Amino acid sequence: MEPKNWTPAELLQLSSGYWNIGALHAAVSLDVFTPLAGGDLSAEELAERLGADGRALAMLLDALTAMELVHKRADRYGAAPAACRFLSQDSPDYLGHIIRHHHHLVAGWARLDDAVRSGGPVRQSSSHGSDESARESFLMGMFNLAMLSAPRVVPRIDLSGRQRLLDLGGGPGTWAIQFCLHNPGLRAVVYDLPTTRPFAERTIARFGLADRVSFEEGNFLSGEIPGRYDVAWLSQILHSEGPEGCAVVIEKAVTALEPGGIIMVQEFILNDAKDGPLFPALFSLNMLVGTARGQAYTEGELKAMMAAAGVRDLRRIPLDIPNGAGVIAGTVA
Repeated sequence: MEPKNWTPAELLQLSSGYWNIGALHAAVSLDVFTPLAGGDLSAEELAERLGADGRALAMLLDALTAMELVHKRADRYGAAPAACRFLSQDSPDYLGHIIRHHHHLVAGWARLDDAVRSGGPVRQSSSHGSDESARESFLMGMFNLAMLSAPRVVPRIDLSGRQRLLDLGGGPGTWAIQFCLHNPGLRAVVYDLPTTRPFAERTIARFGLADRVSFEEGNFLSGEIPGRYDVAWLSQILHSEGPEGCAVVIEKAVTALEPGGIIMVQEFILNDAKDGPLFPALFSLNMLVGTARGQAYTEGELKAMMAAAGVRDLRRIPLDIPNGAGVIAGTVA
């Protein structure tokens, strides 16, 4: 591959790219798009609703118009169609939670140089920390992301005849819910920390699956996993751990499986050289900033860790998942 011929203009555009991000994050934090999805408003009318400064809000709205997230007619603003669908809290496709989570990561990324110097994290985890707002943004952000892919991925995974699924570190339970919706004979348990329970139970109830999907409190690193299962689903939890922690998590999942059980691991997967795809490579830096030993892994590394725990017939399920994500599956004896 020929190296990219970066120009000064392109480098400066890359360097200032966070300005767009800041405008989007501010708009979502202020909830600008929900009222604008209901009809056009002047900056002063919207400022009164949001409790914001009219002059400053007009400047933000003009920038959002330039970004084509808002349209402007005379002195009135309205949400663009994509903003109505994805950025209004009244929409079932709302992505605001994951955008808020991304906002909570900004301060840590601003100290990436410190993380590289020290080799350790420079921010507290937002997934299970003491900040309720950050925790909600993370957990419901995981719901946002899973809902983009789970309804398409789950129908392509054959769980015929399977009865009990363990969604390990399942957060709000989106994957367990989708597996059960697609497999009427399946029941599932979401195993995660106690702080996750209210979010998971609300999500499970939203889909009317409280009789088939339950929540079990525990820590998959230090606690034991009760029950026996014939499917274990580990979605985006290994990257928070170093190889030693991954070995513990996989071993516990394997121990909870009946003979012949299936274990599936979904991660953002690097190529063998670890220099791509772009999203997993950047995501590995996100783990550097926020965890002690976390990182993205290659397909070979994931398969080796699973094989060490006694998993056989390892294979990557052919799926088209965004951001370099993939699913490695295998069976236990």
